[in-house]
Amino acid sequence: MAATASPGAGGMDGKPRTSPKSVKFLFGGLAGMGATVFVQPLDLVKNRMQLSGEGAKTREYKTSFHALTSILKAEGLRGIYTGLSAGLLRQATYTTTRLGIYTVLFERLTGADGTPPGFLLKALIGMTAGATGAFVGTPAEVALIRMTADGRLPADQRRGYKNVFNALVRIAREEGVPTLWRGCIPTMARAVVVNAAQLASYSQSKQFLLDSGYFSDNILLHFCASMISGLVTTAASMPVDIVKTRIQNMRMIDGKPEYKNGLDVLAKVIRYEGFFSLWKGFTPYYARLGPHTVLTFIFLEQMNKAYKRLFLSG
Repeated sequence: MAATASPGAGGMDGKPRTSPKSVKFLFGGLAGMGATVFVQPLDLVKNRMQLSGEGAKTREYKTSFHALTSILKAEGLRGIYTGLSAGLLRQATYTTTRLGIYTVLFERLTGADGTPPGFLLKALIGMTAGATGAFVGTPAEVALIRMTADGRLPADQRRGYKNVFNALVRIAREEGVPTLWRGCIPTMARAVVVNAAQLASYSQSKQFLLDSGYFSDNILLHFCASMISGLVTTAASMPVDIVKTRIQNMRMIDGKPEYKNGLDVLAKVIRYEGFFSLWKGFTPYYARLGPHTVLTFIFLEQMNKAYKRLFLSG
C-alpha cells in the first residue's frame, strides 16, 4: 500500500500542513483584538487630547499624563476603557480585511516561479490593503471616536451609547447610514500614510543602524528600528488622524456641519489652536503603536501554535 503522509509530517504532496487562509485571517483579527484590550486606555487619551481645545476653547488637558489622571479621577477605572467594544470591532473589521486583501494581492502578484513582489509593489499592496481595511472599519471607528469623546461633555450633551452596536444602530437611525462612513477619506488616508511610512522608515532605520557599526542583525536592531519607524510613522500620520477624529466627532450646528472637509479642519486647528496642535496626543499615539504591534504578534504566535498542536499534529 502506498505510504500516506501522517498529519504531523505533512500533506499528500509532502509539504508541511498549514492552517487554512480563513483561520489565518481569523487569528489576525483576534490577535489585534487581544492587543486592543491592553492599549485601549492610550487610544482614549489620544482621542481626548485631539479634541481638547476644539473651537478655540481652553485646553482641558495640559499633557497626556494630565488627561489620564483627570479621566481616572472623574470617570474611574472603567472610564479609561470607554469604547472598548468599538475598539474590538474596529480590529475585527479592519485587521481581518487588511490581512485578507494583502494575502490575496500578494499571492496574485507573486511570479510563476515563486518570486515575491519587489519592495515598491509590496508597499503598494500594503497601502491598498490598509485603505480597503480602513474603509470597512470606518463605522467602528466613528463609534469609537464618539464613545471615547462622550465623557468630556456635560451630561446633557452626551450621546450615551451603551455599546458599539447600540452606537451603530442609533447613528444610522438618527443621522442616516452615510454618517457611519463619515471621515472615511481621512481614515483611508491615514492607513495609506501609516503603511507607507512604516515600510520606508523601518528599512531605512535598519540600514542606518547597521551602517553605524554598533548593531548586528538581531532582535535589538529590530526593536530599535521599530521604535524609530514608530516615531516617524506617528509624526507623519497625526495631522491626518486629528482630521479624522474631529470630522467623526462633529455635530450639526443650525443644520450645518462644524467642518466642511479635511482642509477646513486643518485650517481651523492651525488658526485657533496653533500649528503644533496638529500633533496633539502624540505621546499616547506613539506609546500605543509599539505595544499593540508586539502584543498582536505574541497573541498571533500563541494561537498558531495552539492550532498546530490541536489540529495539525498527529
